[in-house]
Amino acid sequence: MANERLRTALLQQGVTPSVLADAVGVDPKTIERWISGRIPYRRHRHQVSARLRVDESYLWPGALAGDQVASASESEIIVVHPHRWAVPRDRWGFLFDAAEQEIGILVYSGLFIADDPGMLSLLRRKAEQGVRVRILLGDPDSTEVAVRGAHEGIDDALASKIRNVVVLYQPLRDVPGVEIRKHATVLYNSIYRADGELLVNPHIYGTPAAQAPVIHLRQIAGGTLVSTYLDSFERVWSESRPLD
Repeated sequence: MANERLRTALLQQGVTPSVLADAVGVDPKTIERWISGRIPYRRHRHQVSARLRVDESYLWPGALAGDQVASASESEIIVVHPHRWAVPRDRWGFLFDAAEQEIGILVYSGLFIADDPGMLSLLRRKAEQGVRVRILLGDPDSTEVAVRGAHEGIDDALASKIRNVVVLYQPLRDVPGVEIRKHATVLYNSIYRADGELLVNPHIYGTPAAQAPVIHLRQIAGGTLVSTYLDSFERVWSESRPLD
């Protein structure tokens, strides 16, 4: 069976079989055999996924045994911070500054990001450098935001924080490459993304986000933990709407 995922990844990246063959160090006919369905050796799978910026387990879902996938996924965890406030302040800046392709922020309010002029300048600069910046904020008029505010014990204050954040992001709204939308989803995690590196802030019932843990993740070949969160981000994005 032909590997349509590999074929599509090549087309999306504008990479020909010959170019990929040179990058991996194989004959172009070998690339054609992989497209036709043959599974490469593991080192070649890693090289191809790195070149195409696509997870190995997506291109060849049956290539890794379950224990290998579990081990690779566990290796994606860099550190777990007990609380968001315990994350070193410059860690957020380092994360976004390292992005070369994509920055993504999925939150209800994320006021601590929007209220930082240095962070706003960084996001603007990265967008001007060609990095795609996508920011998802909770819809302050949605039932989901009202419920989350009630669970945190702050009621309407969460919706007010979001409206404040919308104002703070105003200088970025006309910057090419910056997209800001609102969502009305039950948000189980806040996600802060720079390419394949994430800071994930799980939401805990009755606990403000600043008190909840933060998991620092970095994508590696064969792992599925990061890709699971990235897929979640894309799903929320697909169901979101532009700001008024």
